[in-house]
Amino acid sequence: MKKTNKNKVEEFIRVDHAGERGAIKIYEGQLLALNTIIKNEKLKKKIEEMQVHEKEHCDYFEKEIKKRNIKPTKFLPLWDLLGVGLGFGSAIIGKKATMLCTASVEEVIDQHYQNQINQLKNDEKELKKKIVKFRNDELQHKDIAYEEGATKKGFYSIMDKIIKTGSKIAIGISEKI
Repeated sequence: MKKTNKNKVEEFIRVDHAGERGAIKIYEGQLLALNTIIKNEKLKKKIEEMQVHEKEHCDYFEKEIKKRNIKPTKFLPLWDLLGVGLGFGSAIIGKKATMLCTASVEEVIDQHYQNQINQLKNDEKELKKKIVKFRNDELQHKDIAYEEGATKKGFYSIMDKIIKTGSKIAIGISEKI
């Protein structure tokens, strides 16, 4: 039975913790806009439902960080701020932008989680099982986003590229620092 490199596993848990926390912050920003400036109860309910999954995911990685004595990324405060800002900004633009934000992030996370699943060995069965489940949740969020009007037409194609690039940069940094 091959063992997964311990440093790799620490990177996976560190970055996944940061990412799930970032997703919560994006939804917090969106809900802030939806509770104060933009009134759309149906959209608010969808976001709250998706946020429940993100909290479950984040709680799992939070426990793993403590259990395995892994240092979280030093960039958490910055990611929190950027997440809330991205969420708030996308909600202010409108429903299509709000949903595209979810779709764009989840498309990056789909590849990110699949890459981790492919690298995890039999010595990390529980972690692998959780990441498979979380990936499926994220794919469901992406599908919901498209059902609710996410689009990549016109201006939204630029927004998609910006969100995906930012997400990939945050992943690269959070794995290492």
